[in-house]
Amino acid sequence: MVNAEIRNVRSSVKKVQLAARVVRGASVPHALTNLQFMRQKSSDILLKLLRSAVANAENNNGLDSDDLYISKLEVNKGPTLKRWRARAKGRSTRILKRSVHVMIELSPRDGSK
Repeated sequence: MVNAEIRNVRSSVKKVQLAARVVRGASVPHALTNLQFMRQKSSDILLKLLRSAVANAENNNGLDSDDLYISKLEVNKGPTLKRWRARAKGRSTRILKRSVHVMIELSPRDGSK
């Protein structure tokens, strides 16, 4: 098993979950292809993370990327920046700038190392 993690990415959990559902449990070549052609901003985040995990697997553990699949993909809530926006009649409205932590785990298919 090979792990990679990215923290404090400025996106919401719901937006990243949309792309994560597509690739969860998929093989690495299939997931890379899907993420490259998705239009969501969050797919770029997941693509960068997946490439990092594949590089970890190849360089640190000597695994072949074609034999790997995504065994675990967690999207967790990160810290929220709270800001204020001026409104009419001296009032204000809260703006929540959300962030997300994403963790990916790759495992070899049965029959590999």
